[in-house]
Amino acid sequence: MNEDKKQETPVGETGEAKEETPERKAEEAVPSGEAKKEEKKEKKSGKKKEEERIAALEGEKAAFEAAFNDKYLRLAAEYENFRRRSQKEKEGLYGEIKADTVKLFLPVYDNLERALKQGTEDEAYRKGVEMIMNQFCATLEKLGVTPIECLGEKFDPALHNAVMHVDDGEKGENEIVEVFQKGFQLGDKVIRFAMVKVAN
Repeated sequence: MNEDKKQETPVGETGEAKEETPERKAEEAVPSGEAKKEEKKEKKSGKKKEEERIAALEGEKAAFEAAFNDKYLRLAAEYENFRRRSQKEKEGLYGEIKADTVKLFLPVYDNLERALKQGTEDEAYRKGVEMIMNQFCATLEKLGVTPIECLGEKFDPALHNAVMHVDDGEKGENEIVEVFQKGFQLGDKVIRFAMVKVAN
């Protein structure tokens, strides 16, 4: 009975029992050729997956940089357009205010012109009015305001306001023959149309 219960021990090729020594365990732990191949294959596969992941991340990075650069360029262009538009509006507003201000002073010019047309024996008075008129005209010139050419010119509805018409064989067609009120312009903007008489 006791003989049947004896533990079986591993038997070698010689029939001797093999002891479970640490050296034997180490030998069994060493992978076989197939296991090594499988391990190499797994390492290659892992390395390939890692490379693919890195490539995907690089692609995402490049796409992000391109999108960021595009957004930056668009923002810079929008700001430049806004700056130019603001500058243009500012200049336009300044021109409008200047034109409106000059327009308020034009009746003074008209009165000085009438005063100079009136005959007077007081030369000192006449000289004083002439000096004021010259100073007024010089100030207008500094502001960029110029009188509209009229006498002998062709009638231009963008610059002139025809209040009278006359037939004159000696004058050309649509020629301005008389100016009732001088017109002025600031650059291309007309501050006041010239009031004129047109022939033919």
